[in-house]
Amino acid sequence: MSVPLFPLPNIVLFPGQRLPLYIFEPRYRELLRRVQETGEPFGVVRILRPGAAQGETLTGRVSLVGTLAHLRWAETHEDGTSSVEVEGGERFRVRAFDTSHSYLAADLDLWPLEGRLADLHGMSGQSARLLAGLMRVYPQEAELIRQHAPQGALLLASYAAALLPLSPEQRMRALEAPTLLARIAELLATLPPVPDLN
Repeated sequence: MSVPLFPLPNIVLFPGQRLPLYIFEPRYRELLRRVQETGEPFGVVRILRPGAAQGETLTGRVSLVGTLAHLRWAETHEDGTSSVEVEGGERFRVRAFDTSHSYLAADLDLWPLEGRLADLHGMSGQSARLLAGLMRVYPQEAELIRQHAPQGALLLASYAAALLPLSPEQRMRALEAPTLLARIAELLATLPPVPDLN
């Protein structure tokens, strides 16, 4: 599968997460035109190190794991720039970068979360702990968080990853987790401990 890539500094997109983008560079305007014409998604990958040292490869500067971004709406302004909103889809691994366009592209393999039946038994308890922890981090918004929390462990994990005050590296570790339970465990490990009431 070959898709255009949109590298972003310090941004990690998760499945189901909505992300607004402002597109102003000519190469990304071209990427947007391609996406609008074909209906295909593009990949969001994290820039690990901006700029290029002499002889440094893309592999050292751009994450090899990302998320497909599906265009949900786009508005083109008079000056040719665009405001868009995308929604995170499937996770992927980059097989090879393609620099033949004005924008970066890649051949990639979709990388679905591994699932085991045994994982399902612990999922609801871990999801409940994650939601409770998120509300503990933001006590003033606890009721809003509860109201807007999505159903289903995958989307709840994405919701938490977007809201928690995580470093880009912590978000990448969560995205790269092999299973959904492992992703939730990564997020739980970032939460402050439950206060001891004794």
